[in-house]
Amino acid sequence: MNGIHDMGGMHGMGPIEHEENEPVFHARWEGRALALNLASSAWRKWNIDAGRHQIELIPPADYLRMSYYEKWTERLIELLVHHGLVTRAEITSGRPDPGSTKSTPPLTAEMVTPSIARGGSARRNAQVAPRFREGQHVRALNINPVGHTRLPRYARGKSGVISRDHGVFVFPDSNAKFLGEAPQHVYSVRFESRELWGQQASPRDSVYIDLWDDYLEPV
Repeated sequence: MNGIHDMGGMHGMGPIEHEENEPVFHARWEGRALALNLASSAWRKWNIDAGRHQIELIPPADYLRMSYYEKWTERLIELLVHHGLVTRAEITSGRPDPGSTKSTPPLTAEMVTPSIARGGSARRNAQVAPRFREGQHVRALNINPVGHTRLPRYARGKSGVISRDHGVFVFPDSNAKFLGEAPQHVYSVRFESRELWGQQASPRDSVYIDLWDDYLEPV
């Protein structure tokens, strides 16, 4: 979707602020926000792509105002309410509604460390034939989906060259809508900077973007 979150190439956002010796969390509540997101995902009511899309649905003014973990907290609240794990009233009061059903969390304390160590790779072993080969010239589709996509606006309609085939991964666009994983190849595609940014860009620079089969067409 063409939301405020897709900031690549946008003007007026100011310089990236680098914080020397930046801590993992700036406040204790940020660690709790991360933990709550990870623990709640154990209910398997949504997937990582649906979760990313939920952040994209935050209104633009709020998105620009919020910090990183404020966005994560807002995302979690909306997912919990939407999937019936809590009510809006419970979020507001911080207490369970009278007569509400008490459920046993699927993630116990003993499961946390091995679960984090195991991770959740989107790579799949599916036998899917690649549509493109290294060195092949391709063009990113000029699409404007209303749902989640990992194809950035600044690369749409632009031509590049397949640099590397990473293998087969879950397709985020369909996975975010719960329409299936649609596993397919992901490629590192090299775009000349002038193809993306025009003649004012350095002719020596290139940008590498990881793109799925369904984002590309042959040139």
